[in-house]
Amino acid sequence: MQSRAKSALQPAAASALSDPMAYTAMKLDHFDQLAFKPIRESTVSREMTSRYMTDMMDHAETDVVIIGAGSAGLSCAYELTKHPGIRVTIIEQNVAPGGGCWLGGQLFSSMVVRKPAQELLDELEVPYDDKGDYVVVKHAALFMSSVLRATLIADNTKLFNAVAVEDLLVRQEPEGLAVRGVVTNWSLVTQNHDTQSCMDPQVIEAKVVVTSTGHDGPMGATSAKRLEALGALPAGLPGMGALDMNTAEDAVVQMTSEVVPGLIFAGMEVAEARGCNRMGPTFGAMLMSGQKAANLAVQALDRMKKAEK
Repeated sequence: MQSRAKSALQPAAASALSDPMAYTAMKLDHFDQLAFKPIRESTVSREMTSRYMTDMMDHAETDVVIIGAGSAGLSCAYELTKHPGIRVTIIEQNVAPGGGCWLGGQLFSSMVVRKPAQELLDELEVPYDDKGDYVVVKHAALFMSSVLRATLIADNTKLFNAVAVEDLLVRQEPEGLAVRGVVTNWSLVTQNHDTQSCMDPQVIEAKVVVTSTGHDGPMGATSAKRLEALGALPAGLPGMGALDMNTAEDAVVQMTSEVVPGLIFAGMEVAEARGCNRMGPTFGAMLMSGQKAANLAVQALDRMKKAEK
């Protein structure tokens, strides 16, 4: 599909370069004569509704749930596309996935990525300016749009955006507490429970949950705070430390781990749970923490599979 799309564009691009005004006149004539194929409004509604409901049924039980579609969560999901036999369900509370990675720091567009995390950029064919120990992507949206496309085009992934995780599905197993899924609701409901008379959530069962909800906030570090409330993490989470890029990025990747059976922490939620320094506007650890979390999830799934035999 990609090669056909590329070849279809090449003659048009060549025509535009050779005689731009003739090409423009041809395109304007095309648009003036354009007429869309007829469709019934009910057909559009049925297409959207039936596909979404089918996805909800298919993903009511899944292999891996990823909470948060920011730079760490999507890097995790992309890494899992390399394992097409693993079903991946991504939950994002916002309408638009991407978290804070559509821009660099302070609304500036350039994205700084310290080496060796540029390896993921190379995989995704994201161009950058090589500055020696780090690289600079001219606009963070180049990375985000690339990792988002590569993730969503895969057959084994599904993104549910505008959906919030309200709680974890926790079971007491012979080895102790284990996380086996997430409790979900529409984000608008979760954010306005005080105004709702009754709006119960639903549950997605999962063998492994990767939580990457970011640093503390109204809906950040949600799994870390929930584990603290359950006594699975020490009372009084250390929270994210002050900014120190040179220690923060290494620490976040190193501390990306399966905190309790079935629950893996990735991205800045690691810092909230473990007290790592914050890293500010450098994104290498987000990418590599997500990728490490994906491989930890594969390892956990393999461990469960062997235990079932």
